[in-house]
Amino acid sequence: MSVLVFADSTEGKFKKSAFEVVSYGKKVAEQLGSNVVVVTIDANSTEELYTYGAEKVVSVKNDSLSIFNAKEYASVLKQVADAEGSSVIVLGSSIDVLHVAPLLAVALDAGYASNVVALPSSTSPFTVKRKAFSNKGFSNTVISTDKKIIGVAKNSYGVHENAVSGTTETFEASIAESGVKSEKIDKVTGQVTIADAEIVVSAGRGLKGPENWGMIEELADVLGAATACSKPVSDLGWRPHGEHVGQTGKPVASNLYIAIGISGAIQHLAGINASKVKVVINTDPEAPFFKAADYGIVGDAFEVVPKLIEKLKAFKQA
Repeated sequence: MSVLVFADSTEGKFKKSAFEVVSYGKKVAEQLGSNVVVVTIDANSTEELYTYGAEKVVSVKNDSLSIFNAKEYASVLKQVADAEGSSVIVLGSSIDVLHVAPLLAVALDAGYASNVVALPSSTSPFTVKRKAFSNKGFSNTVISTDKKIIGVAKNSYGVHENAVSGTTETFEASIAESGVKSEKIDKVTGQVTIADAEIVVSAGRGLKGPENWGMIEELADVLGAATACSKPVSDLGWRPHGEHVGQTGKPVASNLYIAIGISGAIQHLAGINASKVKVVINTDPEAPFFKAADYGIVGDAFEVVPKLIEKLKAFKQA
């Protein structure tokens, strides 16, 4: 009876979130007195996973899996879970995995707890702590089904090295026709994406127009951050809809979130509340965002941001 961890990869490469779920799965296996098995789909190499406790890696490769398809991925994970006799499955919280998780739960007749932020506080009954109420609170959830799926919230547990001498096996999965075909995929290249960013620099209507976004992009470049925006900005066409963060856009769980010229509507705050440190720059001292911020600067973005860029560049060169 093993703990199965899905280490998600993009274009064959693992992101930090994959190492986080492996670290988490290793500890859950220790709690249960079991072993951890990590499954990868279309990954280039599995060697890195041993560093974080992967005792056994099951590598699945198939040409049809090179393009993400939630139904096919869920089917593959079920096959591996059945073959390994896994009673606990640990997943991450990437956009792709969030599509896979409910399909896998149905296929396995398993209980699924998403947004988990800590190791199980009890294994009998199996109890996990989850974010709730748009990240404003927590709930302790009991998973009572025989098979259990845990969705680990990004940046909640952390990456912990626990090197072992692991082994890798190939797995021949049966790939059924899903009825879904991808004809074209557009990807942003050469930029840090919101989903993977440790730092996010976001701006709102306080920037007054798309022509002023140069300084936001420059600040993001200096920090190695992703750029984002509020909903009104994407609605106005100033920035792509893919950069819209918030409850109705993309959720953000970065280590640092910098909001520039964003008042802080409740939907926006709900989507970024999981970020660990929030910095706000706004001319209005009564802007709602200041109540949610860890640090705030009351000032004109057109004066503050260039000075911030200058100081950061000087700091990096020192």
